[in-house]
Amino acid sequence: MVLNLGIGLLTPPVGSTLFIGSAISGIKIEKLSKHMIPFYLVMGIALLILTYFPQSFMWLPNMAY
Repeated sequence: MVLNLGIGLLTPPVGSTLFIGSAISGIKIEKLSKHMIPFYLVMGIALLILTYFPQSFMWLPNMAY
């Protein structure tokens, strides 16, 4: 859920975190969004893996219990 919400905060049109980052850095939203595409892809792939293969991320917490 946290990863999904993080992706939502970083992607346009709602991306409030993207707007804040743009305002602080002084870079236009369009340019910043283009440079964020590799990060969007990695986050999307991680979300797909986490959704369909949760054991791939949960092995460490499972070892603690």
